[in-house]
Amino acid sequence: MVTHPGKGLHGQAVEELGRRIIRGDYPPGSVVDPVKFETELGVSKTVVREAMRVLASKGLLESKQKRGTTIRPRADWNLLDSDLLRWQGSSAPTDAFLEDLAEVRAIVEPAGARLAAARRTPADLEAMRQALDAMAAAGADAEAMVEADLAFHRALLDAAHNELLSRMEVVIEAGLRVRDRIVHGAQHHSDSIPVHQELLDAVEAGDPDAAVAAVESLLAQASDDLAAVRARDGQDEAHDPQPKEAP
Repeated sequence: MVTHPGKGLHGQAVEELGRRIIRGDYPPGSVVDPVKFETELGVSKTVVREAMRVLASKGLLESKQKRGTTIRPRADWNLLDSDLLRWQGSSAPTDAFLEDLAEVRAIVEPAGARLAAARRTPADLEAMRQALDAMAAAGADAEAMVEADLAFHRALLDAAHNELLSRMEVVIEAGLRVRDRIVHGAQHHSDSIPVHQELLDAVEAGDPDAAVAAVESLLAQASDDLAAVRARDGQDEAHDPQPKEAP
């Protein structure tokens, strides 16, 4: 079985089966065979049963008498579940998924920045400063940069002091993690620290309009960086075709 560090057998089974369903290995409506999963994953019947129970709670599976366990239609999936968002963003996220995430960020983050400028506390500002310092210290360490970037945007949403808005963190985190993994992993991107600093300054100054303008500039920069990396990857694939098989 593909292992996922830090997870027990049950967690690993959930991860592996969840990723397979999300990427379309088992199309909606298809019947799944628990015994086959036991063999493929090398785990017990109990582990598979519990994993399938978890996936059912996320809207991915359903069990009916005489039909067995089937993959539910995508419309029934709990797409805002943090695991589903992470699974969709892993491996090779689709353009549609990336566009959906970008649109949600464009709706949520400007509103969050406006509220943060009006409601921020000294503790909120300190959390944003620490995250920005961590971004600067990350240098070429892509993983450290991703985590620091996530911390900054999490602190921004928290500074709005709206419980429901803070819960949108799962979507924002998914969008940031996918985007940052692609862009920072490519080691070719714009320096985002200055515009993050502008956003922090606007929030600290209590200027909602400036905060909105800064976050919109940040989102535009993020979109441009991602588009540039994906375009370059497309060009590389076009100029590096797969070698032909030997006759």
